[in-house]
Amino acid sequence: MIESKEANEKMRIHKILVPWLALLLGWSQLASAAPVVIEHQQGQLRLDAVPTRVVTFDLAALDILDQLGVEVIGLPKDFIPEPLAHYRGDQYAHVGSLFEPDFEAIAALRPDLIIISGRAAPAYRQLSRLAPTIDLTQDLNHFMRDMRAHTRTLARIFDREEAAEAYLAELDANLAATRALGEEAGSALVILTSGGRVSAYGTGSRTGWIYDELGLRPAAGHLKQGTHGDPVSFEFIVQTDPDYLFVLDRDTAIQSGQGSARALLDNDLIRQTRAWREDRVIYLNPVDWYILVYGLQATPRMIEEVRQGLTR
Repeated sequence: MIESKEANEKMRIHKILVPWLALLLGWSQLASAAPVVIEHQQGQLRLDAVPTRVVTFDLAALDILDQLGVEVIGLPKDFIPEPLAHYRGDQYAHVGSLFEPDFEAIAALRPDLIIISGRAAPAYRQLSRLAPTIDLTQDLNHFMRDMRAHTRTLARIFDREEAAEAYLAELDANLAATRALGEEAGSALVILTSGGRVSAYGTGSRTGWIYDELGLRPAAGHLKQGTHGDPVSFEFIVQTDPDYLFVLDRDTAIQSGQGSARALLDNDLIRQTRAWREDRVIYLNPVDWYILVYGLQATPRMIEEVRQGLTR
């Protein structure tokens, strides 16, 4: 009799739960099947489910995914910057260099999404034959616009939109506060040191957003746009005489061992500049500014570096 009552109770619970489980499962299937259409630098991509086997050649995208709590299975491991050092572990596959993908290694992983940007962009066609691929190459003339857009693109793909918007709102608040300081700070010059040589960045360049987005006035106009800036001399820097001198040490960024920017700039000419005399030579984090370039973690750090430099 007792067993009969228990059986009846189990049957009653079964009749109640099964329809609800079926309904929930149906909703889950509909959610996972909802297509997401992504516009990117080399076309359009439709994804019918959230990717779970992701390979990225874009370190900035990795920085964004890391902040959003999205895992990857493969990346170029020959040069992983310190802020992302946990991706050096054996659980992550090595898939070539930032410039040269290892197509066999990628194919063996059977990814359902590959993310690339400028360095690996020429390999888009070959990679897209292996798996759905998006190109998140950034337009340096629109640094913050593209940074926000790429964050939102990845958030849509991985269903992390609410978290992404919270991070972007915090970033925008810090950006506005730093811009207010920058607009009152005077002139600035951003230089790159590499192998004993110096080049300068202007608007529309790799670091041009320091002027366009953070409000600093360019100390020099008509500089050539380029990945490594426009070659200049120490005399040029003295003549330009910026209020703030921001320094990007490429040798340190790529670990070339060719000497530091601090030693290179410690000379009689640079000591004549207003920036040097007033202790306004700011050495930027070379990994963030040269290797990562942007990201949901790197960009706030870069903004904070400029803010701290302006409040010395």
